Amino acid sequence: MPESSQQIESRPRLLLVGNFLSRQGQVPQLCEELADRFEMEGWSVLRTSSKPGKVARLAERVVTAFRRRADFDLVQIDLFSGSAFVWAEIVALALQANQRPFVLTLHGGLLPEFSARYPGRVRRLLRSAAVVTSPSAFLAERMREFRSDIEILPNPLDLTRFEFHPRDDPRPKLVWLRAFHEVYRPWLAVEVLGHLAAAYPGARLTMYGPDKADGSKEKTEAAIRRLGLEERVSLGGAIPAEEVPSSLQDGDIFLNTSKIDNAPRSVVEAMACGLCVVSTNVGGVPHLMRDGREGLLVAPDNPREMAGAVRRILEDPALAAMLSRGGLEVARKHDWAVVFPLWERLFHRILERTG
Repeated sequence: MPESSQQIESRPRLLLVGNFLSRQGQVPQLCEELADRFEMEGWSVLRTSSKPGKVARLAERVVTAFRRRADFDLVQIDLFSGSAFVWAEIVALALQANQRPFVLTLHGGLLPEFSARYPGRVRRLLRSAAVVTSPSAFLAERMREFRSDIEILPNPLDLTRFEFHPRDDPRPKLVWLRAFHEVYRPWLAVEVLGHLAAAYPGARLTMYGPDKADGSKEKTEAAIRRLGLEERVSLGGAIPAEEVPSSLQDGDIFLNTSKIDNAPRSVVEAMACGLCVVSTNVGGVPHLMRDGREGLLVAPDNPREMAGAVRRILEDPALAAMLSRGGLEVARKHDWAVVFPLWERLFHRILERTG
């Protein structure tokens, strides 16, 4: 039977605020994935913004918060540091003026440093939200001085898109998947391969990610030439989200070389495929996986130590098998089937409290 107008109008109405830029080649952010999921479940969903320019996106967010205030009951805002924090402040002021409750979702390993520089602003914004969520225990702990009741909701992953293949006898096929940006240290992955090249003639490295134009890609290319690895390193560039699972399957060991990190999605995606993970021991990574159980953790900016961890995996099939299967258990905790009900209960709780 067709739904009545009263049934349709009674559905919860959401406004999701963030960067909806996947159609422009950007990696989908949480707000975009939440919008799609809640819409699939029958919620009324507004999105803002997909404008290509930062100023245009800010303007659309503020205009939407004011002019469309009769069309939503609850708002979710992705919160980052830097200039992104400013637009979140402005949108929050507009929502407060219209008495609309909102949820702030913390993102980015740089947010704690930003908060230390601007504690008053951060505390004021976080305390104005109905609820503050974090994708990792690490970020929640670092931000508790600004808001003590932060709730942890893991970054979601659609496990149905990933096929798990255990790495019981891994090959020296390395994969790196992040943005080419200084914070992710892409050139270190090349140096890791350099330390392995002589002992493993078949060792190869494939690197995927967009170029953030800060010189990191050029530094990576220079490292390839300096170490004579032109035939062993493939730079695949940015890839759409739907190609990530198949691209990861080309390797057996995933390298995460970041100097700052929170809850890296690419690491969880690699785990979902069965790759063994070697990562720098920074930020939220040790909260995500245990050293020697779901991955191997090494000191940042130390390609020799990371290469040593790769050797351990290649020379110890039992260790490789344990890491591969342990990683899958981590990935399962991030599955949409687990995470979406948490979001749904959270939104219902806020609506019941404010309605």
